[in-house]
Amino acid sequence: MVVTTTANDVAYGDWSETRTCVVLGGRGFLGRTLVARLLRLGGWIVRVADSSSHSLKLDPSSASDSLLSNALCSGLASFCNVDVRDTSQIIKVTKGADVVFYMEPSDLNTHDFCNCYMIIVQGAKNVINACQDCKVRRLIYNSSADVVFDGSQDIHNGDELFTCPGKFQDMLIDLRVQAEGLVRLANNIDGLLTCVLRPSNIFGPGDTQFVPLLVNLAKSGLAKFIIGSGENMSDFTYVENVAHAHICAAETLDSRIVSVAGKAFFISNLEPVVFWDFVSLILEGLGYQRPFIKVPTWMVSYILSLQQYIYDKLHFRMYNYSVSPHYFVQLASRTRTFDCSVAQKHLGYSPVVSLEDGVKSTIESFSCLSKDSSFMRYGNYNEKSKAEKLLGSGIVADILLWRDEKRTFTCFLTLALVFYWFFLGGRTFTSSAAKLLLLVTVVLYGYGILPSKICGFAVQRISSSYFKISESAVRDSIRSISYMWNKGVRNIRMLAKGEDWSNFFKAVVVLYFVMLILSYSLAVLIGIALVFAFTAFFVYEQYESEIDGLGKVLCCGIMESKGLLMRTLPASITSFLGNYRILDQEEAPAVVKEWK
Repeated sequence: MVVTTTANDVAYGDWSETRTCVVLGGRGFLGRTLVARLLRLGGWIVRVADSSSHSLKLDPSSASDSLLSNALCSGLASFCNVDVRDTSQIIKVTKGADVVFYMEPSDLNTHDFCNCYMIIVQGAKNVINACQDCKVRRLIYNSSADVVFDGSQDIHNGDELFTCPGKFQDMLIDLRVQAEGLVRLANNIDGLLTCVLRPSNIFGPGDTQFVPLLVNLAKSGLAKFIIGSGENMSDFTYVENVAHAHICAAETLDSRIVSVAGKAFFISNLEPVVFWDFVSLILEGLGYQRPFIKVPTWMVSYILSLQQYIYDKLHFRMYNYSVSPHYFVQLASRTRTFDCSVAQKHLGYSPVVSLEDGVKSTIESFSCLSKDSSFMRYGNYNEKSKAEKLLGSGIVADILLWRDEKRTFTCFLTLALVFYWFFLGGRTFTSSAAKLLLLVTVVLYGYGILPSKICGFAVQRISSSYFKISESAVRDSIRSISYMWNKGVRNIRMLAKGEDWSNFFKAVVVLYFVMLILSYSLAVLIGIALVFAFTAFFVYEQYESEIDGLGKVLCCGIMESKGLLMRTLPASITSFLGNYRILDQEEAPAVVKEWK
């Protein structure tokens, strides 16, 4: 897709002179696109400032990086490593600049509140102070439409009069509200004019948040679920349009001071779409299955709360996403659309790339993450999970781990019908088996006497080889039965000799559990086992590390309890148990005799 440059970009600018601008965060997702668009327009000397690295690393295969490389050679662009926590570094890069575009880094560690505060809030203060000291005329701050959304209610065509809520569940949004307020309050102080843009759900090539999150969910099998009704609308904004809006704001800030300076403007593609339809377009374009299973929002919220509780108890750290899981649930289940008529009227903004073209460009740029790409085939996530290894990595694993939903659902429905036939039909097991065999016999015989063609459709005959069992299969089955029989006899003999305490305790525990199982209804136990088989392995695969961590905590608790018990036992018994644990079976009887 070729991105066009429209007249709106230059509607209010005087292009007779070359102007200097600073793009703080110029190597981030939005910053790269803004830098490339400024260089394509011409008439700008662009200072790229970023704290991601001390040296500029360019990708020759990237069109935007190639453009920046040429600009660096011609002197139309420069790069400087700037930490917004240090005002002196900001002053150094902003001296002599006409405009400063400021966007925060998107890869913040959300578990470090102090660092996030210093970068977002204190960073905004430092940028404002540096702009005032250097007599910069215009400051454009990239905020987000999230600053008016707390998840408690839908937003239908919200405009700039929509008030910000007082409390947010997401820390970064709360901090961004404070930074936005600082930028707007700094307007017209020491000659500085400020403006705030609030784009809604930015997406596009180079996205490090939304699209990678969807791909990760698809790989884990969670992308098949729709949170809520699945009918909520949302506004998405292609990254090129956001860059275009920044340039429009910079051009109009001088000429329309009253209507633009100190104001905030919502930015979108002006094409509201059903949230889950947009997600489906991205996933299907990358070769993944579109979401189709609806789950209530309250259920997902409870699961996330339980997960958070377990993480806190086990001192685990949840995945570092720029948006908290709870906030993503609210975003995915609530309607959130905005009215951008004010930006159209006062900034002269209108999208330069349609939503359809933006989605196509995004999918093309993320082809390396598609389901059939070499990255998918050879990535580390292709490693077999413990659940898959436990189930044998075959057809059973594919069914119980829901790799093929149709096959899994068919097997579950078949087993459920068999369970109902044998245990809930009100008949004895023998009569149920006899009727089932009678039914199978009638069906097979009826299928056999069907004509070769029915209404033009050929009837495929069942080959007799389907009912044959190979000698090797029979031989393997007999070997397995013999092995189990001999193992059982060997264990009984060892119990009769009274030489293996470990084997004795294992037998006691197993028989005790068998006694407990038989004390309940067999139908109930089989029903529970059926449901457990089709859910437990899938859940374990999704939360393998958390469950393993919980198991380690339980094991540590058992070992501590064992140690406490050992300390309370008499010294002679403790000594015997300690010696017996490290002796061979041949030496154990002698020790027991000596202890007696």
